[in-house]
Amino acid sequence: MTVKKKFFYLFLAVFLLSTLVVTFFGKKGYVDIQRARKRYLELQVEVNKLTREKEKLEEEIKKLETDPRAIEKEAREKLWLVKPEEKILVKSKEKQN
Repeated sequence: MTVKKKFFYLFLAVFLLSTLVVTFFGKKGYVDIQRARKRYLELQVEVNKLTREKEKLEEEIKKLETDPRAIEKEAREKLWLVKPEEKILVKSKEKQN
């Protein structure tokens, strides 16, 4: 083999190796694309979760605007409101043997 052929093959090998390295590990390479794809899927899951939560809250708002029983239920649970004729029983948190 002549020196020119050896130099050409060496140049070709270095060029192909650098092309492979850049393709896999360079900016916008295979590794970055896989990372971005994984992040995209994670964000899709989060968007779906938040969409369901938003729908649930909108339904709750609608109930509170239209249903007096829903308002009463919220007042009883969150504000501890009771009717004048009702009595409250409070359980002790101590363990009973």
